[in-house]
Amino acid sequence: MKILWMSPWMRPLARVHADALRSVGHDVRLLTSDQHPESGPARHDEWVLDPRPKQASTYRPFLRVRREVRDFAPDVVVSELVRDPRWISLAGAAPRIDVVHDDRPHDAGEERPRWERAVFDRWRARSDLTVFFSEYVAEQAGRGDRTVVPLSSDVADSAVPPFVEAHGRRDFVLSGRLNAYKNIPVALEAWAMHRDGPHHRGDELVLIGDGDLAGDLPAGVRWQRGPFRYADELGTLARAKGSLVHYRRATQSGVQVLAMQLGVMPLVSPEGALPELQPPGGPVVDVDDARGLADALDVLADPAEAERQGRVARDTYTQRHGRPHVAAALGEAISRVTAARRDRG
Repeated sequence: MKILWMSPWMRPLARVHADALRSVGHDVRLLTSDQHPESGPARHDEWVLDPRPKQASTYRPFLRVRREVRDFAPDVVVSELVRDPRWISLAGAAPRIDVVHDDRPHDAGEERPRWERAVFDRWRARSDLTVFFSEYVAEQAGRGDRTVVPLSSDVADSAVPPFVEAHGRRDFVLSGRLNAYKNIPVALEAWAMHRDGPHHRGDELVLIGDGDLAGDLPAGVRWQRGPFRYADELGTLARAKGSLVHYRRATQSGVQVLAMQLGVMPLVSPEGALPELQPPGGPVVDVDDARGLADALDVLADPAEAERQGRVARDTYTQRHGRPHVAAALGEAISRVTAARRDRG
């Protein structure tokens, strides 16, 4: 099949999905933008546009790409967080799969304008199939014809550093957009309890990413502030004893599955799909339970235990979320929509 995958905001993850589909024989082209900090130079399989329709300079490149998309003549179109009305015309009449990541905005910064909801909610509702990455979001969204696909990390397997054994383990990490929904005050309270207790092994809590954190940070917390690229931080993330994904509001989390891919056990809350994706036996701690979170940090502070649980996390990722499983699920979704369209004549 010839597949057009339209993803202006999730470019690294869309690349992983495109490569998975290509590995099972599909011809995939990605329509995307430079909005994601991991974008980098355009690959041979990418069309890169500026998805800001109010900018006059964006129209000439759009018209060129529209001609090239029509020449490509995709058999199936996948749309993911499309917010530029011009991109609707690029989908044409081909069967379309809509990809949904979240059942609701995490915070006010993710709220969409009313006009955008009016235009795109109707368009998404007309898709032939909706893909979700967790049973939780699929149930919350309650849309018609749908399927659940394993959530992949947005880091290519080829970029993953070697698994870190006990002697190399150090520190805990909390990464990504450091916004209120990530429940950082409780994480810092739990960290202070752990650091003041008998199980602290000299580790730091490393915050990686941009955000607006009020007040002074507790002792033993290091903040690597600002946008980051995986190439610069994968080593820090891979040798961590645990990754804090203890969110106050969540659907599913790419940070959680990235930790699993790297062989690091996530520490999660019971919110959204976090427990659904958690490795067997991995810590799930109530949102406001700082003491319980500190206890989980105490356990993983032992480097041998961090290695043991890290292996469980990595094996779970391979068995549930690895490329063969993603490719099979996406390929089945592609076959499903094309067969349904043929049956309708």
